[in-house]
Amino acid sequence: MKIDLTNKTVLITGGSRGIGESCVRMFAETGANVVFTYVQAKKKAESIISELDGNIKALKVDMESPEDIEESVKLTVKEFGSIDVLVHNAGIWNDGEIEKMDLDHWKKLLRINLDSTFLFTKAVVPYMKKKNWGRIILVTSTAGQRGEAYHSHYAASKGGMISFTKSMAVELGKYGITTNSVAPGWVDTDMNIEVFKDMNLVEKIKNDIPIGRIASADDIAGPILFLATGLANHINGEILNVNGGSVLCG
Repeated sequence: MKIDLTNKTVLITGGSRGIGESCVRMFAETGANVVFTYVQAKKKAESIISELDGNIKALKVDMESPEDIEESVKLTVKEFGSIDVLVHNAGIWNDGEIEKMDLDHWKKLLRINLDSTFLFTKAVVPYMKKKNWGRIILVTSTAGQRGEAYHSHYAASKGGMISFTKSMAVELGKYGITTNSVAPGWVDTDMNIEVFKDMNLVEKIKNDIPIGRIASADDIAGPILFLATGLANHINGEILNVNGGSVLCG
C-alpha cells in the first residue's frame, strides 16, 4: 500500500538529524509539502533538501523563542497555504543529577522540550480548525512514563508532553484534530553518540530491550508517519510505545 499525502503540509521540528531527519525523508516520499526546522545545522539542512524531490523547505528556529516559533508557522502557511500535520520532535537530553542541577539548567530544558510543545501546538491549531482536520504528533519518551534517574528534568518534560497529548486529544478532537505521541526508548542517533561509545553499556542497553536491539531513527519515523495517515483516523490521545518493549522492563 502506497502512502499518498499529496497536498498535505507537514511541519517537522528538529528535522536536520536523527528521528526528525528520517521523518523529513519519509514524509517527502509521500508527496507531502514538508517544512522542517533546525537550530544550527544549516549546511545539513541544505544537503537534505538537495537530496529530496518535491516541496521541501527548512527554517532556522530557536526553540526557546516564542517569536521564532510563531514566525515559523506563519512562514509555513504563507508558503503552502496551511498546516495539516505537526510533528514536534525537537528537544534536548542531558545529565541532571538533582544535587548538582541548578534552576537555570532545569528551566532551559523545559523551555526547549515542553514550552515549545505548547507554543507550536497553539500556533498550528487555528489553521487546522479552519480545515476541520489536523494531526498533532509529539515525540515523547519512555522516560516520561517511568522516570529516569539523573535525568529528572528530561523525564519531567516528556511526562508533561504526555499529559499535554491527552489533554489536546480531548480538547481538539471535536475539530477533526487528533493528538498522539510516539514514545521511543534508546535510539541510535547523534543525541546518544557519546553514550554509545561505551560498548559495555551498549550491550547492557540491548539486553534490557526485549527484542534485543536499539532502535534506528527509521524505526521511530515509520510509526510517526502512520499516525499522520488515514490508517490512524480513529487513534486519538494514544502514547504509542516504539521502544522494543523496554518501557515494560523498568
